[in-house]
Amino acid sequence: MFAISLGDDGAELRPLEPRHAEEFLAHIDRGREYVGRLSALPDLVTDLESSRAFLQRYAEKAAADTGRLYGIWRDGKLAGGVLFRTMDVENGTAEAGCWLEPSAVGRGLVTRAVRVIIDWAIEERGIHRVEWQVFSVNEPSIAVARRLGMTKEGVLRESDVHRGVRYDLEIWSVLAPEWRAARR
Repeated sequence: MFAISLGDDGAELRPLEPRHAEEFLAHIDRGREYVGRLSALPDLVTDLESSRAFLQRYAEKAAADTGRLYGIWRDGKLAGGVLFRTMDVENGTAEAGCWLEPSAVGRGLVTRAVRVIIDWAIEERGIHRVEWQVFSVNEPSIAVARRLGMTKEGVLRESDVHRGVRYDLEIWSVLAPEWRAARR
C-alpha cells in the first residue's frame, strides 16, 4: 500500500479510493457539521452510494491526470484529506484544497500533507502554479496558505454561495520557482 509518513505522530497520507467508501462516509459523518460550515463536501457525501460516487469521480480524475484525492490517516483512522480539485498538466496549473474532522484540527496535518502534494505536483508532474481558493472567513485555511508561502492574489467579492450565504473568495497561489526557492 502506498503511504507517506507526515511526521512522528503516526499520521500518513494515502490515496483515497472507491474501496474506502464506507470509511470515508463514517469520517464525513464524524465531521459533517464542522466541515459543512465552509465546504460543500458533506452535502455531496450523504450516504454510501454518494460516498462511492465521489471517490469514483476522483479515481477517474486521477486516471485522466486531471485531479487527485488523498486521505490523511491518524493512528489508522481517516481524519481528513487533501486534493487537487483540478489539475491541468498541459497548462501547468492545479487547485489544491483540504478538509479535516474536528478531532484532527490544530496538529499541522493539512500543512504537512499539502506540502507533500505540492512537491509531487511541481517536481513530478511539472505543475507551475498551485492555487488555493478559500472563503475569506476561513482563517485556518488562510493560515495554511500563509505557512505554505503562498501569495494572496486577490478577493472575489461575494462570488460563492454556500448554503444560501454569499462569501468572498480569496485566491492564493505559489509558483514553482517560488516553491523551490523556499524549499532550499
